[in-house]
Amino acid sequence: MKQLRIHPAGWAAAVTFLALVGAAGFRAVPGVLMDPLHQEFGWSVSTISAAVAVNMALYGLTSPFAAALMERFGIRKVVTAALLVVSAGSGLTVFMTASWQLILCWGVLVGLGTGSMALALVATVTGRWFVKRRGLVSGVLTAGGAAGQLVFLPLIAWVATTYGWRPAALGVAFAALAVAPFVVWLLRDSPADVGALPYGGTEADVVVPVRVGAGRIAIRGLVEAARARPFWYLAAGMMICGATTMGLIQPHFIPAAHDHGMPVTMAASLLAVVGLCDIAGTIASGWLTDRIDPRLLVFASHQIGAALMALAAGVVRDQLHSYDAAWYAGGALCVLAGGLSLLVTRGRARISVPGH
Repeated sequence: MKQLRIHPAGWAAAVTFLALVGAAGFRAVPGVLMDPLHQEFGWSVSTISAAVAVNMALYGLTSPFAAALMERFGIRKVVTAALLVVSAGSGLTVFMTASWQLILCWGVLVGLGTGSMALALVATVTGRWFVKRRGLVSGVLTAGGAAGQLVFLPLIAWVATTYGWRPAALGVAFAALAVAPFVVWLLRDSPADVGALPYGGTEADVVVPVRVGAGRIAIRGLVEAARARPFWYLAAGMMICGATTMGLIQPHFIPAAHDHGMPVTMAASLLAVVGLCDIAGTIASGWLTDRIDPRLLVFASHQIGAALMALAAGVVRDQLHSYDAAWYAGGALCVLAGGLSLLVTRGRARISVPGH
């Protein structure tokens, strides 16, 4: 009987997915812990939302430079360091006594850590390890964040309701920390490290890491893209997408539902269902990119939009004592984003990035 052999790229994808799931635990935290923090410390929703906004902004802005770091120092070192930073940022919250410490832990530390493992990690792993099925694998890995939300949301809500917010925060810290040894053990920087070729590829498909000048390449790519008008249409659309999903729904859905008398655990379960649909949609979009030429996306604008809306929704809640205006604004923005998407034309212009 022929023994089934898993290509090394499969192991690289599996441990990357695990790392993304472990780091995604924090995405479940703000919505669940917003009310407990408000009740214990008396911090306004705006103040707590400011920490979430800093997190989301850094999450997006860090990504291009994280890719440069992976080129310079290697995937394994960057991902391991990022997981440790996320673990520290979440774990240190149990010692907080002032709101600036929340911004430092939730905003700066966790934002930098999760940003270092966002799309930069997915793009780097798929670009080096896969030729065949690259789009599908990219979709599956991107779904890791949604999978983390699906796993952690109900669990964190239950722990926070039963035992308090501190054990919930420590649980997220432990989840990120627990994944780090698997990254050190199984994740390699390229197929050449294990004497293999990219999955479905040949010697000509081997990507040589850019050890010098990777940061300049990231900036040059952004500058070249910014010269095209479709870039700004897509950037605006992505900003609205981030505003209405990560900025409004993720951190504020559970507090808003709780305002209307819904138990936190039930609201978290409903939000987890959104994560389930996110997984299906993300994997499907990855499958489509193997068959249809994808349009250029700018991820940073997505997270800037998320940051602005996360803060704005908190201000709306504090000033009007209701999230209604924020939901209406989100709906109107989605209509605008649909119009902007229709203005984007498919083109053949490509941004040249050495090694990719």
